[in-house]
Amino acid sequence: MGVDNVFLLEALEWFDESGKALLHRLPEQGSGEIKFGAQLTVRESQAAVLFYKGKACDAYGPGRHTLKTGNIPILTKLLSAPWGMISPLRAEVFFVNLKVFTDLKWGTRDPVAFRDAELGLVRLRAHGVFNIRVVQPVLLINTLAGTMGRYTTEQVEDYLRQVIVSRFNDYLGEHLHTLFDLPGRFDDIAEGLQQRLAQDFARFGLALDGLYVTSITPPEEVQQAIDDRSRMSVIKDMDKFVRMKAAMAMEKAAASGGEAGAGLGLGLGMMMPAMFANLQPSGNPPATGGTGAGEAMVRCPDCGMMIPANARFCPFCGHQQLLNQQCENCGKNLTPGAKFCPRCGHSTEEHTKEMICPHCHSTNLPKAAFCNQCGEKM
Repeated sequence: MGVDNVFLLEALEWFDESGKALLHRLPEQGSGEIKFGAQLTVRESQAAVLFYKGKACDAYGPGRHTLKTGNIPILTKLLSAPWGMISPLRAEVFFVNLKVFTDLKWGTRDPVAFRDAELGLVRLRAHGVFNIRVVQPVLLINTLAGTMGRYTTEQVEDYLRQVIVSRFNDYLGEHLHTLFDLPGRFDDIAEGLQQRLAQDFARFGLALDGLYVTSITPPEEVQQAIDDRSRMSVIKDMDKFVRMKAAMAMEKAAASGGEAGAGLGLGLGMMMPAMFANLQPSGNPPATGGTGAGEAMVRCPDCGMMIPANARFCPFCGHQQLLNQQCENCGKNLTPGAKFCPRCGHSTEEHTKEMICPHCHSTNLPKAAFCNQCGEKM
């Protein structure tokens, strides 16, 4: 590259073979004695900054440029004898890559906390890509690269990723109400986040050329809740849907064969009328054998179906209509002499037991709250 010439003029240029270098300095090792009249060639995708005597003197765009320094060929070398034949007029050129650096990754290393209005505190993971480009070469050199001879996207990517994640968490907290509103909003989130990050990137001489959100992932249990919510919004009549799914499950089990399948098939046949009675069109009450058109109808207290008023048992669930004795715990009809409820197992004799006062040992009526003799609480 012609930066080590002792007596001849330099010809300075730079090619980025890696595609990841933001800037490159010539000479690569420290500063040099770039001479008056040195030729600088800058490509269309580059910019160059001349540092002379420790300061940024000028910036150069595409083309060929003649550099002006105080280093005169041969003469400067002779005059630099007091400094060990090294000229004190130090100069270096920084080449800055102005192309767009694409496919830089960002994402949450650890889940970030999001306060969902419906689900509460949820920890999210998010990932995406972003593109950057240099818009202020001198600012980039002074704030990020400093005196480094080479600065790449790999050196700045980790820091920019942390900035994006921090702003992402703030943006979600301010603009997203609940994760149920998340589908279809990735573009809006990316656009708003890019505007929020513009100032953070500009302070380093960089521009965020594009930011994209590829995924926002809640925990597995939250994903399940979102899927269930979506499925429920599709179902118009949940009662009919539950009845249909129950019937399909019993039909599948009955078709599996064997004694268990036969028993389930029998149960299916007995329960199908009750399950689908409410699915009949309104205005057409379920038909019951031997029921006249003008016969009075009542509602079964157990299954809720309309049955003849004089029926002794519900034809749908078998519930006894003639009331003899009911369980005081669940209301189930009891057969005469039953000691326990067949539905909930509650003892039928507890309500007939007399209570003994623990203080005066006198006998009180069943379920008495206070003793009739001493007045103490039972």
